Order: sequence, then C-alpha cells, then structure tokens
Amino acid sequence: MGTATGSGRRTVAVFGAYGHTGRFVVAELRARGFHPVAVGRDAGKLRAFAAAEPGPEHGQALDARTASVDDAASLDRALAGADAVINCAGPFAVTAAPVIEAALRAGIPYVDVAAEIEANADTFAHFTERARAAGALIVPAMAFYGGLGDLLVTAAMGDWKAADEAHIAYGLSGWHPTAGTRAAGAVSRERRDGRRVRYANGGLEYRDDAAPGLKWPFPEPMGTRAVIGEFSMADIVTVPSHLSVPDVTTYMTVEAAGELANPDTPAPTATDEQGRSAQTFVVDAVVRSGGVERRAVARGQDIYAVSAPLAVEAVDRVLTGRTRRKGVVSAGAAFDAADFLRALSAHLTVELVR
Repeated sequence: MGTATGSGRRTVAVFGAYGHTGRFVVAELRARGFHPVAVGRDAGKLRAFAAAEPGPEHGQALDARTASVDDAASLDRALAGADAVINCAGPFAVTAAPVIEAALRAGIPYVDVAAEIEANADTFAHFTERARAAGALIVPAMAFYGGLGDLLVTAAMGDWKAADEAHIAYGLSGWHPTAGTRAAGAVSRERRDGRRVRYANGGLEYRDDAAPGLKWPFPEPMGTRAVIGEFSMADIVTVPSHLSVPDVTTYMTVEAAGELANPDTPAPTATDEQGRSAQTFVVDAVVRSGGVERRAVARGQDIYAVSAPLAVEAVDRVLTGRTRRKGVVSAGAAFDAADFLRALSAHLTVELVR
C-alpha cells in the first residue's frame, strides 16, 4: 500500500502512460511534483516512452512497468508502492474492472478518464458497494467528458438540492479523435447494437430513432451554432449518479460530430510546446428548476490535454484528504465543485451565472 503524505514524494501509477492522454497525465504529474510510474501493456512502446521522458532526478529514465489486464499479478507488481492509480487506457470496457480490482487489492484510490457511457455505468453498478465497504475511493470519468460537465453542473446547481433538467452543450472548434477514442466508440456501438442512448425520465434509454438537430446559443464569441441533441457523453452517467435531475441532455456542435464520424479525420497534432492541438472548446452547462435557470461556462484548449489537470487535481485532493465521500463517486460528488474549478484556472476559464 502507498504511503502518501502532505510532504515527500507521492507516487502515482499511470496505466496507459504512453497513450495520447496518458502522456499529458504523466507530464502534469511531474509538473506538480508527483513521481509518476508509467504502466502499459506494450513493453516496446513503454520502453520507448520511458527513454524519451527522462525523470526529474539526474536524468534518470522514467520508472516504467509492463502490465496487462489479463494478468492480475502483473497489475499488482505495477501498483506496488503507488499511492494512487490513474487509468488512461481504453477501451475502458476492457481495462476499468481489472485495474479497479488491482487498486482495491493494493488499497489505493483509482481514477480514470473513461468517456464510455456503458463502462462508467458498469463501474458504478459493480463496485459501489465493495468500494464503500472497503473505505476506498473510485472516481470514474475524471476527464473532459464526464468529469468537467459534472463539475460545471454541480457548481451551477449551488444550493439547489434538485433540478428539473440539466443540459451540457459542447462547442468544439473541431474534433480530431485519437485512436483510443475511435476504439472506445466502436466498443460502445457494439454494446448498444448500433442504438443511441440518452438519459431521460430518471434512467438510461436506448433508442433507434435519429438524434434531433437544433441550435444552441453558446456564449460569445462562439454564438449560436447547429448542434446534435442527445449526443450523449459520460455526463449522463456522472451527473445523475449524485444529483436529483431526471433529465440530463448533452449536445455536440455539428462540425465536431462530423469530424468524429469521418474515418479519414486525422489524429490531433501538437501546435505548442505542451503538445496541445489547436482545438478550442466552450462547454455550456445549464440547469433549470421551476422556471429558474443557472449556468456555468468553461473555455479552454484541447479536450485531451485538459483531461490531465482534471485527473491530477483529483488525485491531489484524494491524497490530501479533500474529498466528500467514499465509494464510487463522480467528480461533483467527491469534491467541492466550485473550488475544484477555481483550482484549474491555469487550464480553464470558468464563469458561473446565477
């Protein structure tokens, strides 16, 4: 079991460290003074990544450990001595449960960046009671999709105990998906038998009809844009997991959805020294209750890059005792949402309108 303290070196294992998002997570951990351990399934890719990422002490190579979800003993070895684990390796329908099991055996908190709706629902369904009984903390979807939307909705709710509906509109300048995003999407489509999913009337509903098209009035400078309604993301799992909101709807700008659907859209490419793409985003979260509306808006750059400070801030708060609940909990349930968002000011601009 890890021995995290407020001082001294805190060790965080990153499963899928050499993947697109995993690289951002490792860099963010190092920038914040953590000791990352790179964990991955492909020994060759892991060695190459570790060699290209020298450690902070005397140019030492990054600590790297090979592990597979099919080999529980290898996961146990990979998490030995770690204070927490961040799972960045999709598809999470395959990786989440084995890595959570290893985290429970190691007695350390688990965080992932899963955007897969079904995988996140499985985590809540299969591990809530076990994690609570063990006094463990499992935070799924601690990323741009699922985590950020949940934090924005929770912050917008403020002192409301319930709302009639929540809407999260994603205004992306474009979307060049990673190979991991495409693989996860394929798994989700297979699990749904090609149907789409939404959260309405207090539960997940699977439908065969086409998603509605409409306009969304994004804040300036984006302005009103065509969006696909009920373009469901992980928020439809995270938000209702702890907030009394019977209808949670997410939206995506038509251009971004088209790029995601196009198999010829290239992967994201770096445009700055941090490795971020030129993609920008506006996330507009609106909650309504009895005719009253509250809103929280986030603006930033690169949906994959911003997942790293979200996940690492979560780990930092877990290891320093700044959490509200144990068990399987979403971002908004685990943390003070408004304070968490303020802590991300170097990465996000957030505005609350009540």
